[in-house]
Amino acid sequence: MTAADPALPTVWASGDAPAVDKPSGLLVHTSSFTRTRERAAVTLVREAHGPDWSPVHRLDRATSGVLLFARGPEALRTWQEALAAESTRRLYLALVRGQVKGPLDVDHALDDDRGVRRDARSRIEPVWTRAEPRCSLVGVEVFTGRTHQVRRHCAHVSHHVIGDANYGKGPLNREYRARYGLARLALHAERLVITEPGSGVVLELVSPMPDDLAGPLSRIAGDATAA
Repeated sequence: MTAADPALPTVWASGDAPAVDKPSGLLVHTSSFTRTRERAAVTLVREAHGPDWSPVHRLDRATSGVLLFARGPEALRTWQEALAAESTRRLYLALVRGQVKGPLDVDHALDDDRGVRRDARSRIEPVWTRAEPRCSLVGVEVFTGRTHQVRRHCAHVSHHVIGDANYGKGPLNREYRARYGLARLALHAERLVITEPGSGVVLELVSPMPDDLAGPLSRIAGDATAA
């Protein structure tokens, strides 16, 4: 990213919380382990909206989609509480290896960043499948917010996300890149359904499928993608 980068597209905004459309490859924020000159989503949001904005949650660098911010510590706290509510829904789209024939409920604990085992639950549902190449577009709803949860749960049931350098299959990733131009992780945070603090209004924040994922999916599935 450079100083000339435009602000991230806004999916939705209120007085204290914009939701933006994060592209694949962009960090949510930098740390001591990243290059100091690298720009992150939080930098772009603060440049566009002001200095006191913080991300309510995180997305992996390679994952695109809806990313919610809040202004100031009080708003951040209330939005994080809303995110943790049972009524909140976090829905992803992923292209995975193999044919997913029906819904899969995954209840498989995952280690957190400190090595502590945490409960983790997801539901994987097929959108469409292809016999050649043998893959499926799936919707994944996560009921807990663990690091890399979608990617790790898909790998746990042997439906690795295509383009996943950490938990996927290297030869398969290279094949999809060469044949279909899929040069990124095939994971998109498409939808966040959350109740707005204070108003009680249920928001459905939607991120359109980005071109760098929609194009390869179209080449893989043809008209099935539109469904």
